[in-house]
Amino acid sequence: MIAIVNYGVGNIRSVVNALRREGVAEPIYTDNVELLRSADKVILPGVGEASTAMRALCDCGLADIIPTLTQPVLGICVGAQLMCRSSEEGDAVCMGIFDTAVRKFLPQEGLKIPHMGWNAVTGCRSALFKDIAEGSYVYYVHSYYPEICGDTACVTTHGIPFSGALCRDNFYACQFHPEKSGAVGSRIIRNFLDL
Repeated sequence: MIAIVNYGVGNIRSVVNALRREGVAEPIYTDNVELLRSADKVILPGVGEASTAMRALCDCGLADIIPTLTQPVLGICVGAQLMCRSSEEGDAVCMGIFDTAVRKFLPQEGLKIPHMGWNAVTGCRSALFKDIAEGSYVYYVHSYYPEICGDTACVTTHGIPFSGALCRDNFYACQFHPEKSGAVGSRIIRNFLDL
């Protein structure tokens, strides 16, 4: 069973469609703690503003539960940021699964913010990137980024290098949108499902 965390902040349709393309007929969308604990895999999607999303996660009682899960967990975009220590967006204290902060891109000449579109991933490590070629392109839409740290699983550069993905133990996170990243994203989702 694949569970998608329901906390009222998510890009659910595109994630569900991507899972269906990989043969997951009926992912469940839930905030039920027992269902999340018993799922084979858990996905934490997210869109919008980090402090609002974190508040929603706390309000439904899941901010303390998600870090205790023992099966593979994948955070996507804002979901990935909530798995970090903190975010400058709304001065949010996050779950602290990854020991890094989320920062806002600072204006630079010629740098578009938000970072939107295709960009390369380098230095890929972790099972998420099995059979993914160095320099493959994935799709981003964000104005905030996780800093590089010991949990960095790949690096992307947009003005500065940042963590395109993170991994620690059973926790994985993509700042990019694998569900919108074509064949490369499909392979990343398949790799997650195969963990």
